[in-house]
Amino acid sequence: MEFLDPRAEPLAQPEPYDLSQPLEPGTTVALLANGYPDSVPFLEHIEAALSEAFDGLTFKHYDKGDASVVVSPEMLAEIEEECQAVIAAYGH
Repeated sequence: MEFLDPRAEPLAQPEPYDLSQPLEPGTTVALLANGYPDSVPFLEHIEAALSEAFDGLTFKHYDKGDASVVVSPEMLAEIEEECQAVIAAYGH
C-alpha cells in the first residue's frame, strides 16, 4: 500500500508579513467582520483579549454584512481615517 500526500508543492515562495503597528495607548483598532456567521462575536472576544493585554486601546467595529463582497470604498476610507490598525476576521 502506498500513501500519497494530496498537497501540491507551492508555486510561489512565501513572503514574510512585515506590516505592523505598535499597540500603544491611544491606538484605535478597527475590528472588521467579514459577514460570515460568528465573525462579530469572534471579534468581540479579540477585543476583550487585546483590552486585557494592552492598556488604552480603543476599538471601532465594522461589519461588511456579506462575505461575498469587498469592503466598500466608503467603509475603507472611514477605517483609514479613524484607525491605526485593522483586524479582519472570518467566522464559521
